[in-house]
Amino acid sequence: AYHSIFLQDTDVRLIANFPLLPLRTRTRGPAYTLPALPSSIPAHESPDPDSESYDALDEVLSLYRANTFFRNFEIKGPADRLLIYGILTVGELLGKVPKVGGAREGEKALMNTALDNQFAMPGDAAFPLNQAFEAPRDRQDAETLRQYLSQVRQELAIRLLARLYAGNSTTPSKWWLSFTKRKFMGKSL
Repeated sequence: AYHSIFLQDTDVRLIANFPLLPLRTRTRGPAYTLPALPSSIPAHESPDPDSESYDALDEVLSLYRANTFFRNFEIKGPADRLLIYGILTVGELLGKVPKVGGAREGEKALMNTALDNQFAMPGDAAFPLNQAFEAPRDRQDAETLRQYLSQVRQELAIRLLARLYAGNSTTPSKWWLSFTKRKFMGKSL
């Protein structure tokens, strides 16, 4: 399995054992905002991992296809928990992509899924990996975590859309859609 390169970041705020890593986003939320993507890099590509604009969501999208083949994943630190949650979210989003229709229908389906605030989070009975995630201590931590996860979900939807419809606005990438039935660790959100 491929682990997060953000494991060495020790000065990250944690809620329970979930990290609130900085994100390159314009979506409102509790995450610290990283610099925007340089104009020389297309929206459907990620910056170099050494770039100051590279964030955990770029890592989720680059490692998604490789990590979906693994049934087991050893968690080496808090950043791996964000990687796991991101991979599960991408799997959920890919399942909502319409097979026919253009980018508008795909954007509508993905953004509706990402904006739905009734998603399962660590500590909820419906969350599939509660054994690896701790529940937030109090209501305030739970609300902050929900806002952060909502921010992660929205940003992943935006970036996934850019990759799904990169060259063709009428059909989604079959290369990405071939992973819709694969479940990371046999789990789904």
